[in-house]
Amino acid sequence: MEYSKEFKTALSQLSGVEKDRLIFRLLKKDKILSKKLYFELIDEETADQKRDQMEETVKEKVKYAAKYLSNQKYFLILIRKISAEITEHVKVISDKFGDVSLNLVLVTEILKFNDKLSRLRFNDVYKLYIYLINKVVKALILTKKLDEDYWMEIDEYLSEVNDKITGNIYLEKLFINNGIDFKWLNVERIPEHFDLIIKDIKNQGFLK
Repeated sequence: MEYSKEFKTALSQLSGVEKDRLIFRLLKKDKILSKKLYFELIDEETADQKRDQMEETVKEKVKYAAKYLSNQKYFLILIRKISAEITEHVKVISDKFGDVSLNLVLVTEILKFNDKLSRLRFNDVYKLYIYLINKVVKALILTKKLDEDYWMEIDEYLSEVNDKITGNIYLEKLFINNGIDFKWLNVERIPEHFDLIIKDIKNQGFLK
């Protein structure tokens, strides 16, 4: 949203007390903004420390959620909640690297239960698998926007994800059937304009 010069001038003319009241009113209505300001102004932990904590949280919560693997509807609800926590973390500390790495960790941790997933009917796990494929695809799109200094680290996450996917024959086939080439799970092999390639794949009715 663009703010006019007049609006900015009016804000600057508010007294200190009026500004404080306005800020606190806004913070009460915006949890993300409140946490973001706390992190930027007084939090002693670094972005890296916050990311490490979030990674451990993801691992612990996926392990808990796995107790409900046989109830795929509820399991997916729990996974979406974990994903929402990652999204909040990314917004609070503006963690572009974490937006990729943490979502890849989420996928990897879920697929550590491949043995249990493989015993479920394919129709029961289809929604979860499509969800995971889209997670990986989004991570690849975002990776292309990261500084190249991060690529080596991202490749380590992608390598682990690749191992887990190819350890699940049904998920592997679903990746292929939805037009996703496994060579793309290497940062330097992600095609140029990858987002447009995925848009075209979706327009053909895949990844759904």
